[in-house]
Amino acid sequence: MSTHYFRFTRCGAVERQRLQLLERLLARADSPTAVTDWRADGFRLIAPRMTPMPGVGAAALYADFGTVDAGSVFLATPVHYVADMSSVRLPADGILSLSQLDAEVLAVDFNRVWQDAGIRLLAGRRALYCAVDQALDATTQDPEGVLDQRIENHLPTGADAPRLRRLMSEIEMWLFEHALNRSRTMNAAAAVSGLWLWGGGPALTSLPPVEGWTAGDDPFFSAFPARPESSSDSDSDSDSDSDADSGVVVTGDLQSKWLERSFADLRSGRAERVFLSAGSRCFSVGTRWNWRAWRRHRPWWEYFS
Repeated sequence: MSTHYFRFTRCGAVERQRLQLLERLLARADSPTAVTDWRADGFRLIAPRMTPMPGVGAAALYADFGTVDAGSVFLATPVHYVADMSSVRLPADGILSLSQLDAEVLAVDFNRVWQDAGIRLLAGRRALYCAVDQALDATTQDPEGVLDQRIENHLPTGADAPRLRRLMSEIEMWLFEHALNRSRTMNAAAAVSGLWLWGGGPALTSLPPVEGWTAGDDPFFSAFPARPESSSDSDSDSDSDSDADSGVVVTGDLQSKWLERSFADLRSGRAERVFLSAGSRCFSVGTRWNWRAWRRHRPWWEYFS
């Protein structure tokens, strides 16, 4: 039987509406556990035992471009900051999405400004990437975990963190009066304040093998094999090979069709456990979910707050 791991993203930026299926599962779930690295938790479900997890940026870059000559690869996520008299915050809607054309324009100009600096910006289908010629020792944080918080406590740390912080500051100055931001302002879109560098690791020459499937829009997990669309039909009774494998779903849609499918798999016995993860909490629902003592359904956001 399989295990399904759900990661719900950007919950603070979605409209809070009661969701019957999600709340039904949460009301029958085990007590929550603390989440320190949800991607590592999900990767362990679909990868063979003892398989090392690659860097988030490196896996996504390889899926987009294949082998790239670089010492370190980081995701370069466009963000919009809000500043007050004493701090700079990343608001709940501060993670931005650029069109492919805008990302490519930004990459071309970045590489013109930083030519001969040993740093490149690449615009892929999944994300923007910052490729550095040298290997950098720096611990970074996913901007998802910084939403609605002051950024100073979440900047890179480690031996090479000063170089990475300096680059992030230089990028902010470069973007301040950039033509892309003038265009965005004219179209009433939030300006790109900076590029949040995170998910660093050595460039890859291949992706590690996995035995499960993925679904959703996470740059890391979308680098690995996706579950066939036909397997997401909650009315299907077929027992395809993918139904027997464990999987990871990353989505900002709390009414995801994948959740309906996983609930059907749990009821039929095709899945033995479903994990529901958001923020710093993860709930687990097993095959005996319907035997648990009934608990009042609460709004889903109360479980994850």
